[in-house]
Amino acid sequence: MPHLPTNPAHLGRAASASVEPDFTGPDWFEAYAARHAADGQEGRLVSQFAFSESWDSWEMHPHGAELVICTQGACTLHQEHADGSTETVTLAPGDYAINPPGTWHTADVARGETCTAIFITPGLGTTHRPR
Repeated sequence: MPHLPTNPAHLGRAASASVEPDFTGPDWFEAYAARHAADGQEGRLVSQFAFSESWDSWEMHPHGAELVICTQGACTLHQEHADGSTETVTLAPGDYAINPPGTWHTADVARGETCTAIFITPGLGTTHRPR
């Protein structure tokens, strides 16, 4: 049985879905992009991560909105929107936020705490920058 923290899922064209190989780290994303290149901007990566430290970088998805669903713990999501405005949202279990296309975002978690979240991400063209 697939386990989301270990085996992300891919949502593709024509309402398709597939189980992805075990997540192994940053290089995994390059292989994921190659596997699903034909889905272009329509493909979505569904993943779950638990993090106990604030992120050390910002991330931006130029080709679609990302849905972030908190399932355990809490985190604070910081957004820098394409129009220059900023927003800070604190997520608790069951809460979700949307990172619109072109919005830079990062997250903080309180010291000693852990947050688990599900991410539904338009991966094509994702960019990172240091925090």
